[in-house]
Amino acid sequence: MLTYFRFADGHIERRDAVRKEDLSGPEGVVHWVDLQEPDPEEAKVLESVFAVHPLAVEDMFAELHHPKIDEYEGQLFIIVHAVRFDVPSDRLVTSKLSVVLGPNYLITHHLGPLVSIDVAREQCQRDLNPALPKGADFLLHQILDKLFERYFPNLETLQDKIQLVEAEVFHDPTQETLSRIFQLKRDVMDVRRVCTPQREIANRLARGEFDLVSHKAAVYFRDIYDDLYRLVDVSYFYQDMVQATLDAYLTAVSNRLNETMRRLTVIGAVLMPLTLVTGIYGMNFEYMPELGFRYGYFAVLGLMLALSLGLILWFKHKGWV
Repeated sequence: MLTYFRFADGHIERRDAVRKEDLSGPEGVVHWVDLQEPDPEEAKVLESVFAVHPLAVEDMFAELHHPKIDEYEGQLFIIVHAVRFDVPSDRLVTSKLSVVLGPNYLITHHLGPLVSIDVAREQCQRDLNPALPKGADFLLHQILDKLFERYFPNLETLQDKIQLVEAEVFHDPTQETLSRIFQLKRDVMDVRRVCTPQREIANRLARGEFDLVSHKAAVYFRDIYDDLYRLVDVSYFYQDMVQATLDAYLTAVSNRLNETMRRLTVIGAVLMPLTLVTGIYGMNFEYMPELGFRYGYFAVLGLMLALSLGLILWFKHKGWV
């Protein structure tokens, strides 16, 4: 789906198609083209209208790609990632957003719906978007700012899940608990993997390193950099929490195993003298003195019972059971 908005003469209007000659219009005209799962015909505008570099187009349609920022002649190409919790799998998933920034235009490409794009699109449809009239770089800031703001509620959800697993570890850890710990560990690693390079992207935009980002707009990217700095710190904190939870799980399982082995050892120690007694009286020698004793059977049973009770009492006295 291709969505095209054009700001001119103080108003934002939506148009059905974008033409190459529209880009060379009067000064102050700003264009925004959003491509959400575009078909091949819609994707042609990247090269036919905006002359996007082939390497940027290749990265844009790659299924997986790390965050990056590249500068081509007259264009700035950026890849960032949004995050959200997928309800069916109960996992934190990332969604790629590709952006091409030109002198008077912005192109966004993504495969699924994104909250930051939806907010900007709705504002443009109502002619209430505050960023587009200021320039394409201000619109880029608005979209990225909303995108990274969505990290915080998702990370709070991730923290709640970590705390629930922590409680489960100390109450009744199971094999499923270990699976959830490893899942949370993967989620935290994914957040850190995308936030760390995105922090560097925001830092470069905030420093005014690129001519396509005005000094007025660069100031606002500092706020995005601060948010990403916090996100990276939070991701390391969550990593420590998950690792501590994993260590607690392994300790709990080890203690449970030790407790089981101690009980089995006590049972074996109690049965050992009984095995000795039955082994002795199970020998078929003809002249064993106790064989002729009338109450020998009951005496041996009593001896075995006395040995068992004596060992159990001794273990309790030692604090082993």
